[in-house]
Amino acid sequence: MQSDFKQLRRLLLGSIACVLGAAALTYAVDPLQLFRPSPLAFYSDDTRVQNAGLIRSQSFDTAFMGTSLAIHFRQSNINRALHVHSLKLAMTGSNSRQQAFVLEQAIERGARRVIWEMDDFIFVDAADIETDPYLSVDLYRGTARGIAAYLFSAAMAKESLFALLRSIPPVRQPLTQAAPFLPVKFALPDVDDIYALPRDFDVARGYNAERTRASFAYITDPVRSRFLSEGYGYDAMVRHFEQDAIGLITRHPDVTFDVYFPPYSILQFVAMRDASPETLTLATDLTALIARHLTQLPNVRLHDFRAIKRVTHELNNYGDVIHHSPVVDAMVLQWLASGEYRVDPKAPTASLDELKAQVEAYRVEH
Repeated sequence: MQSDFKQLRRLLLGSIACVLGAAALTYAVDPLQLFRPSPLAFYSDDTRVQNAGLIRSQSFDTAFMGTSLAIHFRQSNINRALHVHSLKLAMTGSNSRQQAFVLEQAIERGARRVIWEMDDFIFVDAADIETDPYLSVDLYRGTARGIAAYLFSAAMAKESLFALLRSIPPVRQPLTQAAPFLPVKFALPDVDDIYALPRDFDVARGYNAERTRASFAYITDPVRSRFLSEGYGYDAMVRHFEQDAIGLITRHPDVTFDVYFPPYSILQFVAMRDASPETLTLATDLTALIARHLTQLPNVRLHDFRAIKRVTHELNNYGDVIHHSPVVDAMVLQWLASGEYRVDPKAPTASLDELKAQVEAYRVEH
């Protein structure tokens, strides 16, 4: 009996030592760079986690936020076009609660300008930020709970061990090259590469009219067209706009917000027109309200790129009905720099009215 107790105690002490050792390793290596910047750091495409470390470890004066429509921008291109020192914080499929929370953290760490890709769908009703299962507020806030979850994470211990191995000179190069193909998240050697398309990406193959038309046919098929209205509810969306966007902007009057409506292809709106007209009405009513409110705020510049016909009607610019190519990414930065499509506060819905006319007149080629 006494022997069994000794063995149990040894097992318990050994387990504790392993857990503490793993936590010490994670603290020392700090793959997320929560405690200290590292010149040997690698980065992850898991932006909801990675952003917590970027905000703490990077120097920046501008935060770039958005959904998957903003995810492929490179920080170097943003900096060059807009003459800023940016931090890209875009998150695929993110909602306004998540975006506003992350932006708040970036502003507290020194962002004096925010570039915010904003579309109607981010304001869909979703979990409160405090109970969001996809984004750890404690990790961002650096609470004891968040730090403990980070240090005692088996996944982070694995990442730390791999990072430690990768720092050994004889194996650094082969492990760095192999990292994208291994079961590790922190595989990107350059912060500029986070969720960016490879530099040798075949744009014509990934973005073309054939793919765009196929996407249109898919979402307007009667079997699936009901999903065009999924998540839309006017009152809830207005509430989240007021709480998340207006709330954040008015809390920080010393921060300049460049908000832009992204250049969806015309087929996104035509799809709603043909398969879910009530959704089109809701979306345009909501963005009209957004435009009226944002243009009245002194620290906001609103830009609307949705009615630029030479871009939005050129279906080769898109990989589906929404997501535009890197060629259009560059145009967006140019438009933001020039202010060419900035919304006039005296006519906040002029570009929307133009878009409505284009949607009404558009005829789909069969």
